[in-house]
Amino acid sequence: MGRMGDVLAGIHSAWEFDTDSVRIRFERGIRTPKLFHVLRERTVPYAALAGIELGPGLRRGTVALRAVPRAGADPLLDAAAGQLKPACDPYRLVLPAERGTLAEYYATELRGVLGPDADRPADEHLVSAPEPPLQFKAYDGKASFDGDKVAFRWFWTGASSAKWKAGDQFFDVEELDGVEWRSPEVFNGHLRLIRRGADTPDERPGEADQDPAAVVFGLGYGLVHESLPLAASVLAAVHRKRGAPGTPGPGGTASLAATASRGTLRADPADIAERIRHLGHLHDSGLLTDEEFSAKKADLLAEL
Repeated sequence: MGRMGDVLAGIHSAWEFDTDSVRIRFERGIRTPKLFHVLRERTVPYAALAGIELGPGLRRGTVALRAVPRAGADPLLDAAAGQLKPACDPYRLVLPAERGTLAEYYATELRGVLGPDADRPADEHLVSAPEPPLQFKAYDGKASFDGDKVAFRWFWTGASSAKWKAGDQFFDVEELDGVEWRSPEVFNGHLRLIRRGADTPDERPGEADQDPAAVVFGLGYGLVHESLPLAASVLAAVHRKRGAPGTPGPGGTASLAATASRGTLRADPADIAERIRHLGHLHDSGLLTDEEFSAKKADLLAEL
């Protein structure tokens, strides 16, 4: 994967490449999605990736490089369940169109380090969830998570009578099977905790506003950047309590010795020649200096 420490800077984030992973650092600019502010940075092992996509950006004059994670590899995307808008996708790097050739080069490099299990769902979380403690205000209560216990404390101005009768709720991670997050940007947005033994609709209240194991969102309450990180952190903790081997704890990544070797996979001569051709285009376009071109070419030839 080129040289350790290579950085590809985009409009709202930058990708720093290592031998076994890519570190995504998010900017804190005014126009940067608030979810990125909360995430700050994430380390994504190459073993967590299923593929790489490159195409036009949402705005004219931009291109988007997107790393496609394997199903089950990232608790944040598991909790989001496909509800994130493209602009809030943490795996999407937006670049000016004039850097498209450079983006193509890195897309080719990344495809070269995908592991043999890239097309299979991950057996464990390979990317860390946001660290607890986490909390946010929903419409009918305050939700918090300290790493072991989820607490829902009801607001008298918004909670239903069913929730008031049940009282404030506290759930140990051991009691849970998962989470159900419905984006606050859609109707009936909520965060529901799925309790063990209550994993079918017939075994739990159908409406989130009547369920003491759920908080409901409203306009300005439970925003994506507040509620999704908490949902992902709870989901990751549930997986850890089940004893999933190699699941990273808060703030860390799984130990992936096999991934390190995949980070420097040897390609066949035809692939090496194709990558050198890309380097030549970058050099001719002035995107690589003579020294950078020579160093990267030497790295590629060393793989033969």
